[in-house]
Amino acid sequence: MVNQLSRINRHFQALVGERHPETSSRALRKAAHYLSTQFSKTGWATGSQLMSAWGKVHRNVVAIKYPDWSRQRKELPPLLIGAHYDTVSGSPGADDNASGLIVLLEVAFRLRAQPLARPVWLVAFCLEEEDRLGSQAFVSRLKAEDRELAGAIILECVGFARNEAGTQQAPPAVPLTVPSQGNFLAIVGNEASRSLVTQLEQEAQRHAVQLKTLSLVVPGRGEAMPHTRRSDHASFWDAGYPAVVLTDTANFRNPHYHRDTDTLDTLNLKFLSDVVTTVTATAIHIAGVRP
Repeated sequence: MVNQLSRINRHFQALVGERHPETSSRALRKAAHYLSTQFSKTGWATGSQLMSAWGKVHRNVVAIKYPDWSRQRKELPPLLIGAHYDTVSGSPGADDNASGLIVLLEVAFRLRAQPLARPVWLVAFCLEEEDRLGSQAFVSRLKAEDRELAGAIILECVGFARNEAGTQQAPPAVPLTVPSQGNFLAIVGNEASRSLVTQLEQEAQRHAVQLKTLSLVVPGRGEAMPHTRRSDHASFWDAGYPAVVLTDTANFRNPHYHRDTDTLDTLNLKFLSDVVTTVTATAIHIAGVRP
């Protein structure tokens, strides 16, 4: 646990800080380089998907762990786990979304020696704050190549939690009772991803027993509840891929959302660690070799 906390803190120190394509483009590139380097150090095959926006080239960072092909006759569709690495202008983006990036890095570390039956892709998307341009470009490539996915797990603000009553607000039009304590992880999927929602719930119950979860499955692509579409999972929904978003609900809980106060000292690292455990266990269930 001490080593994990040390590793998590080191990653946060490297990543927290404004990462915006216009006002801090150098920091944005530096974050991409850091992520790529860390994935490579953990033994993952690492590359980039390049895209153009506003006359500049941006990139999604992609890390892949391949299965042991001797265990199977054909390649199975990969499991994708993703998070965005850009921020809005003026915010250091600890919760939004360095917290999601930490989960990606920790999953890479925990799966480094795990035998797999299917590929796992870890993707750090750029330009999520700019109408999801990074994930839209990624999904467009998938569709053009006629690729299938076992599912996509998107991490969006997963580090802020409070136990006090009155620290959680309910998003408009959400058809379920939302607790007033902001200490749960929201799992949001659509009908096409219901089984992935269920799997994440079950793995949290098995492996992160202190992590409270609240799940919502929306019809279609979430059109009737716009607040459920506010991250890169919506790009996958729009293309017909099963996808879920894990979130602390952002501005409905975190008063520092998109502000200059979104700093590391406001986060709950135990909560974040439980998210790491849940996502890792889910990845092993979906992509790991059965004992």
